[in-house]
Parts: sequence; structure tokens; C-alpha cells
Amino acid sequence: MTPSAAASRRTCALALAVALLATGCATPPPAERNLAQGPWSGRLALRLDGTPPQSFTAAFELKGRAEAGELALRTPLGNTAAQLSWAPGRATLRSGSDLHEFDSLDALAAHATGTPLPVAALFDWLAGVPTQAAGWSADLAELPAGRLQARRTAPAPAADLRLVLDR
Repeated sequence: MTPSAAASRRTCALALAVALLATGCATPPPAERNLAQGPWSGRLALRLDGTPPQSFTAAFELKGRAEAGELALRTPLGNTAAQLSWAPGRATLRSGSDLHEFDSLDALAAHATGTPLPVAALFDWLAGVPTQAAGWSADLAELPAGRLQARRTAPAPAADLRLVLDR
């Protein structure tokens, strides 16, 4: 094989490799997940304006619906801080080796966070439905961008819940 033929073959091989790589990079992106249907994951922050003020942040993964589901809360290092699960008439909170049982999801949420949370409304809010919850107002304007904020003004203490969803 002559040197020019070898160079031509290398050039063709290089061109083929570039074309294959370019084709691999040009594949269409996967369809965007419908955030309204869950499961949902991301980061959450809860701030209570009590005395003293309290705040809680965690990564989360939420599955199911208001009637039955699971919520995993993770530390910044990815360890499971708490696992909440619920079904009609029963709710559990597992943190490490501790297991606590409750009669309802509302009682479990109040125990886990120190304040009542509108969990049933939260599922609607995540679906883009502006459901009313006593004392709470939800801002759904940023939901298409994966952000949700809800604020409780009554009863005291005031609370601020923020979620940033993974895309």
C-alpha cells in the first residue's frame, strides 16, 4: 500500500469515526417527564418562624398519592434520614432503627416536621391544581420550572415550604 493510500484510508477512517460520534450526539433528547404525575424528587426546605426559628432541608423522593405513598428524606451525603410511608388508617416513620406509627399522614407529618403540613394539598399543588388548604397559600407560578413555594400564615408559627424538583 502506498503512503498516500494509507493516508487516504486513515482520513476515511477518521471521517467515519467523526460521523458516527456526531450521529451518537445528535440523538433526540428523551421526552420530558410529566411533573404532574410523579414520582417527584428534588430538594425541600421548611422554615418555621417560631421561637426559636427552625429550618429543615433535605433531598426527597415522593411516590404515590395523598391516600397511600412514600416519602424518603436524604441527608446532603445521600444517607436516608427518614422514610415515611402511609396507607388508609396507618402511617409510619422510620429513622435509623427507630420506627414510629401514627393513625394518619397528618399526624405523622406534624411529628416529623414539628408543624402540621397540608400533605393532601401538596400532591394537588405538584399536579398544578391550586387546592385550598387552611392557613396556607401556594405559589404555583414557577411549577413549570420545577419550583413550588407554599406559605402558612395561620395558625402560628408561620411556615414556609419550598421545593425544587429534579427535571
